[in-house]
Parts: sequence; C-alpha cells; structure tokens
Amino acid sequence: MEKEEKIRGSDVISSRLGVISSHLITQVPVTMAEKEAALAAVPSDSATIFDKIINKEIPATVVFEDDKVLAFRDISPQAPTHILIIPKVRDGLTGLSKAEERHCEILGQLLYTAKLVAKQEGLEDGFRIVINDGPKGCVYSLITLFF
Repeated sequence: MEKEEKIRGSDVISSRLGVISSHLITQVPVTMAEKEAALAAVPSDSATIFDKIINKEIPATVVFEDDKVLAFRDISPQAPTHILIIPKVRDGLTGLSKAEERHCEILGQLLYTAKLVAKQEGLEDGFRIVINDGPKGCVYSLITLFF
C-alpha cells in the first residue's frame, strides 16, 4: 500500500513537471517558407512587404490601426489567433536588436496595442506575445500576438 502511494505520488509529480515545463519551453511552429522568407528578407531601407501593407499596396485584414501602429491577421496563421503588430514608421527599427533609446515610445505603443487587440479579440483568458528578431528569428515583424 505504501509503495503504491509512492508510485502514484511520483506520477503526480511527473505530470505536474510536464505541465510546468510545457509552459516554460514552448516553441512556435515555423514553416520552411517562413525560414526561407526570413533569410531572404535582409532588413534595409528599401520597401518591405510590411511597408506595402501599411501603404495599402498589398491587402491585409487590419484589426487595429492608428497613426503609429498597424495590426493585421497573418496570412499563414500558426495559431487560431495570429496577429502581426508593426510600427508604421521604421525609423531604423527593423528588429528589436536595432532598438535605440529613441524607440522606447513606439516599443511601448506596440505592446500596449497588443493588449488592446487581445481584448478586442476576446482573449481575456490569456495570450502569448512573440518578438522575432533577425534571420534566425524567422520573420522581420516586431510583435506577434498568438492565442
């Protein structure tokens, strides 16, 4: 009886550790097309796909827009809710690793917009924000909202 309780206790601990580790070590699935696009999309001052979306040259399903930020649904979603949130003016901010002190306001605005969009999308129970940076970060968008 005592041995059986120890086995059950160890099963409970293993189960709890599995749940905890699944929350700590999560990977966003990345398609091969995303990797190839990221490697081909070297940040520069030339127009990007995001610039074309901002300028309405490429259609997008916009869920939020103000004078500083644009949020739109990903065309190849990796989650039921997959929204990209980008600054409308780059000002040298092509990735988080390029951020300078002058970018603090827009970075805060991007995160605040994520909160507004999450509420608008009915994600009161929680959501995940991903910040990609550089070719190995898979895409050159700043903020991605998942649920």
